[in-house]
Amino acid sequence: MVSRRGFLAVGAASLAAGSRLLGAEAEAAKKIPIGLQLYSVRGDCAKDFPGTLAAVAKMGYKGVDFAGYYGWDKKPAEFRKLLDDNGLRCCGCHTGLGTLQGDNLKRTVELHKALGNKFLIVPGGIGGKTKESWLEAAKKFNEIAGALKADGMLCGYHNHAHEFHKFGPDDPETPWDVFFSNTAPEVVMQLDIGNGMGGGCDPVATLKKFPGRALTVHVKGFRGIVGSETDQAPWNEIFPLCETIGKTEWYIVEEDGAGKLPPLDTVKQVMENLKRMGKA
Repeated sequence: MVSRRGFLAVGAASLAAGSRLLGAEAEAAKKIPIGLQLYSVRGDCAKDFPGTLAAVAKMGYKGVDFAGYYGWDKKPAEFRKLLDDNGLRCCGCHTGLGTLQGDNLKRTVELHKALGNKFLIVPGGIGGKTKESWLEAAKKFNEIAGALKADGMLCGYHNHAHEFHKFGPDDPETPWDVFFSNTAPEVVMQLDIGNGMGGGCDPVATLKKFPGRALTVHVKGFRGIVGSETDQAPWNEIFPLCETIGKTEWYIVEEDGAGKLPPLDTVKQVMENLKRMGKA
């Protein structure tokens, strides 16, 4: 029989172990790696792609999200080595819907297998002004998601502002609501925070409405670069949601002209701000 003192000792030890476990989980949650959408520094990439990757890695970014390959897609093995040599992972790509359909899908999959990337994200250009067009888009993405399962890859969609505009004065639904309410869980919701807020999106409500869908999130400030004095994005609420119900695997910085500094200096400043916010 366990004495009262022994019972209390066991209970205290269990609580301590539980606290350590929770602390470890909380610490792990903070370690979501940070990537950079290279559209942010596209001019530098066009001039010197290898040099730009080296600069980005030196800033502390762990991955890169492509929006164009600057000719390197023609030599996948060398492309992968360039990433590996800089300690970078491919954390996604922005690719047109056409590259995920028909015969193009196989070529896209082969390239991204070589790069070690599983996130194939369409950056726009789907749907239209009607609810029916977004339902049709959802059907297409469900088909693509099904085709990608065997290769362990995921498709997804990245927003701008218009996806959060209501269909009409008497219809409170938005294209975003319709699309993600009618796509399979495997279709990634790549929520661009700054873009979305520019269209009236409440990112906190959106993350709560679609749990487990925000596997990659575009960390973009609203009315200022991330973490700046003018940035109005509620990161103190967004980050905890991403790290719990959002199931986010990558934070991906994207800044496009919000700062007054040159692009490379801007994304370096964002990284410094994220470090100050405890995210890097």
